[in-house]
Amino acid sequence: MPESTTQSVPYSGGRLLKAMAAISVSVGLATLDTSITNTALPAIAEQLQVGDADVIWVVAAYQIIMTAAIMPLAALGGTIGYRRVFMAGLILFIFSSAFCGLATSLPVLIIARAFQGLGAAAIMSTNTALVKLIYPPERLGKGLGLNALVVALGLAGGPVIASAVLSFASWHWLFLINIPTGVLGLILTLRNIPQSRPRQTGFSMWTAALTFLAFLLFITGLQRAESKAWPEVSAYTITAILCFAALIRAEQGRSNRVFPTDLFRSADFSLSALTAVLAFAAQGLAMVIFPFFLLYGMGKMQWEIGLLIAPWPVLGALMAPVSGSLSDRFPAAWLSTAGMAVLSVSLLTMTLLTYETPVWLLMFNMACCGVGFGLFLSPNQRTLMASAPPSRSGAASGVLGVTRLLGQSGGAACVAFFLAGGDVQAGQSAIMALWSGAALAMLAAVSSFSRIFFTGQVLKK
Repeated sequence: MPESTTQSVPYSGGRLLKAMAAISVSVGLATLDTSITNTALPAIAEQLQVGDADVIWVVAAYQIIMTAAIMPLAALGGTIGYRRVFMAGLILFIFSSAFCGLATSLPVLIIARAFQGLGAAAIMSTNTALVKLIYPPERLGKGLGLNALVVALGLAGGPVIASAVLSFASWHWLFLINIPTGVLGLILTLRNIPQSRPRQTGFSMWTAALTFLAFLLFITGLQRAESKAWPEVSAYTITAILCFAALIRAEQGRSNRVFPTDLFRSADFSLSALTAVLAFAAQGLAMVIFPFFLLYGMGKMQWEIGLLIAPWPVLGALMAPVSGSLSDRFPAAWLSTAGMAVLSVSLLTMTLLTYETPVWLLMFNMACCGVGFGLFLSPNQRTLMASAPPSRSGAASGVLGVTRLLGQSGGAACVAFFLAGGDVQAGQSAIMALWSGAALAMLAAVSSFSRIFFTGQVLKK
């Protein structure tokens, strides 16, 4: 039987909480496996005896596959049902986590991480569409705020869990702990995730494959920039552009577009997407470079790194539901602009820290980064999702996921570029990367602020 029609009675009370819990466990796992791996990169590089620039691919493989697959899977969710795609992704994530935990070499780990990224893509491509389904429109900001809280908690938990596990066990256990949590998420999903009848028809495997290939080539080329093999990077980029051109041509006149060019006709949607890419590039760059910055630039111990990074995601987690509720009353442009400005200044301040800097000042600056990012996240997500019609919620959810992953992949590529081209031991590469992160955050603030002129968001919603 097909999945039932969309809910005639909005979720509320305990029913709403159970549905959100089911979504949150899976989203938390997908997010946790980015931050937990970032923190463990130096340990993985040391145990596998590989270079710092090479080990970045443990993060990059996960993000590349997620970025490439998220839009095709979002379109598939609009055709066969969001819950089915969500559950399939969770199952794949559990099995691939086991293979990551059993890996004994870098190539095996990278391949397992790629499959894990595919499972995470299915989760992240449908989670916000499910949130929009169970929350009434007037409370959407609160629902997305809670969703953002889960993402932030995943970022917060990663450094802390990684530091705790690495203090007494190998990095393999960072992946093996996903298995029992993933099983719990699967049980909650089966019992509580709402069913929905797809609003889109005519899913095209051809355009889905083109979308996957275009993003795969583009992000791979971006990652390969660290090697400075410019002919190879150019070949990836040009082929990706050709795939995008073929995709847009193939989808002309289609209602269920895998790459939603129809949504980008809205200035609010387009600027929110651009702001998200820039903001997540700054965040992704910072989270990848911080372990190296703290280890080599400030002389901290491996076990200290996660605890020192934690104030950012913890404060981001605390701010996410607050800014989500504020976005139901105030324009997202103002909230997001302020958040990105705070993040930019905080990253610039981080470049001034030295071996003699007190720990409390370092952690305070990390906390300011978290406040800024948390202030940006929920309002921007609300604007992007609310500017899409209900029938295109899946596509908007896919774009939301892609902007995050595209930004984080770009940030990780910048880190790999700086690590390959500078003296890590002297900490100069980390300083240059942090300057780049501050510049990206300021560009995100400018992009967010520009919505005031295009959409008239001046003093009220």
